Amino acid sequence: MDVFWHRRDLRVSDNRGLSVAGADGPVLPVFVFDDAVLDHAGPARVGFMLDALAELRADYRERGGDLHVARGDPREVFPALAAAVDADRVHWNRDYSGLAQERDEAVREALVDAGRTPQQYHDAIFHEPGSITTNKGDPYSVYTYFWKKWRDRDKPGPYPEPSAVADATDVGGGPDEPVPLPSIGDLGFEEPEADVQPAGTVAARERLRRFCDGPIYRYADDRDYPTRNATSRLSTDLKWGTIGLREVYDATEAAMADAGEDEAESVEEFQSQLAWREFYTHVLYYNPEVVTENFRSYDHEIEWENDEALLRAWKDGETGYPIVDAGMRQLRDEAYMHNRVRMIVASFLTKDLLVDWRHGYDWFREKLADHDTANDNGGWQWAASTGTDAQPYFRIFNPMTQGERYDPDGEYVRRYVPEFEGVPGEQIHQWHELTPTQRRRTAPDYPAPIVDHSERREAALAMFERARGED
Repeated sequence: MDVFWHRRDLRVSDNRGLSVAGADGPVLPVFVFDDAVLDHAGPARVGFMLDALAELRADYRERGGDLHVARGDPREVFPALAAAVDADRVHWNRDYSGLAQERDEAVREALVDAGRTPQQYHDAIFHEPGSITTNKGDPYSVYTYFWKKWRDRDKPGPYPEPSAVADATDVGGGPDEPVPLPSIGDLGFEEPEADVQPAGTVAARERLRRFCDGPIYRYADDRDYPTRNATSRLSTDLKWGTIGLREVYDATEAAMADAGEDEAESVEEFQSQLAWREFYTHVLYYNPEVVTENFRSYDHEIEWENDEALLRAWKDGETGYPIVDAGMRQLRDEAYMHNRVRMIVASFLTKDLLVDWRHGYDWFREKLADHDTANDNGGWQWAASTGTDAQPYFRIFNPMTQGERYDPDGEYVRRYVPEFEGVPGEQIHQWHELTPTQRRRTAPDYPAPIVDHSERREAALAMFERARGED
């Protein structure tokens, strides 16, 4: 019997490492609650994970097996577990952050020292780091060139399910004493305040089905409009691996086969988002320091102001900029934010409030159910003009224009900012121009803008020009 270590792949189907581990005989699936990992998590993310694990365990039990759960240091858990069940091999799928690579190497060494064989697989992405490079063999730092090669590479189909699954209850103390999943309180977290979307493979497949039945064909035109429901909402599923990447891609290819010319462009646009996810994974793999350091260097340090009061207003959704506050309140309420709005709020924090992108990244890491180190870091550094293939420092989103363009009727704002109930979109987007008297009449409980965008834009340009040594 072999052992399979679940991490960010909480599914039985289309799971490469699990498929290999269970190809020739029963495999014991295992999940370890590692405090070193939990220390970097937030309540919404942990809550989604626990719900996904509950479904995963139920799936295994329907197959006559079970999911073994443990809490501790994987370096200690797996050698002991392999000895207890007489497993020669322990399998897992790779992760790509610096901390994950360090952890996996430590577990690998512990297993080798214990006389067991560790086996690792590329599963979360199609093309492993090092497989898509420039003609000189260097990793790409410009997405467009990466995408062209990613798009044209062959991609495998879904992997088969394991042939047999072992019963984990004997490891946990006997067939009548299965080890229960911990509660979120057991793991040291409060119940999340957000209403997170349902977890697990069943829910993920339903989201994929709904998306490919219609929205994928208008994705290119509608994806930037938060009220048009044109996105897949699969980001949390891909982060936790409750659905396989190959299964998702196959569904998009099936949609492509039924698409007209314009619809095919939309399908490809969605596929390009899968490539963005992979691009940022490669960037993180080769540059693990970007989690805390700027990817792009400037001649001088960027002089972020980091005003605590402004940062708190941004976190609370109380900036007086309606589209920004709607996004931050969606984050609070759903542990999710529409992607266009993520760009808007990130630009606002870094270019209007002049707050270091790392503060925003940390807040997203705590609040998002779909937080992914590579994607979030790439997105934040793009908005802050410090990343690979980043937004040029002189292109600064105007939050009022963004609101008018992508939420013209104010529907998205009113959904998350009830202070604007009954207020037409035109007045919402003119909030910054209203007098104090007009604001009191329109939305008396909503704050005035905390900064003047025009003034802060000039301050941001000056800040970056000093960093570039141009003053």
